[in-house]
Amino acid sequence: MKLYLVPTPIGNLDDITLRAVNVLKSVDAILAEDTRTSGFLLKHLQISKPLHSYHIFNEHQTVQRVIAQLKAGKTLALVSDAGTPAISDPGFLLVRECIKHEIPVECLPGPTAFVPALVNSGLPADRFTFEGFLPHKKGRQTRLGELAEETRTMVFYESPHRLVKSLTQFAEVFGPDRQASVSRELTKLFEETVRGSLQEIITYFAEKTIKGELVIVVQGKS
Repeated sequence: MKLYLVPTPIGNLDDITLRAVNVLKSVDAILAEDTRTSGFLLKHLQISKPLHSYHIFNEHQTVQRVIAQLKAGKTLALVSDAGTPAISDPGFLLVRECIKHEIPVECLPGPTAFVPALVNSGLPADRFTFEGFLPHKKGRQTRLGELAEETRTMVFYESPHRLVKSLTQFAEVFGPDRQASVSRELTKLFEETVRGSLQEIITYFAEKTIKGELVIVVQGKS
């Protein structure tokens, strides 16, 4: 009876750890954010295990069924599409329920997008705040207003179609000269990190077709 949280590669499949492979081989079943994506990874690793769907849209309905499986003696692994479960992905609710029911939980170390983006940014990494995805509408301006006085380096996730809009909002709140970086397609063939002031980065991306997952790192207030 145990739940493993297993980080999966954010792009380059070679970033899977040997320990992660061994755990995925040993469990009774795997809970996957997208069974197609995880199925591709398992095929690459030559692992054959039952895959069950567990994502943000069904976790409240399925969490008790998962708990019942664990209490029946099953050993399960939770994986997201890429990166570490529960970091801007499903996982928190299940971990909380496992702790409530005294079910052992073990999270393996491994890939997560914000770490290489933060280190690559050249901005201070000794103290930082991870904000993930900001609210799209309700509460967004309130949160940005709170972050206006943040002195630590700030890390955000963003989708390609919202990048320029978010950078523009950041420039309005933090000032156009605030230093920042944007990393996209981390660990993949076309990996790119763009550094400079918020205004310089906005200008760079304004005329481009943007693809891939994005991490924005913004300097804290001096």
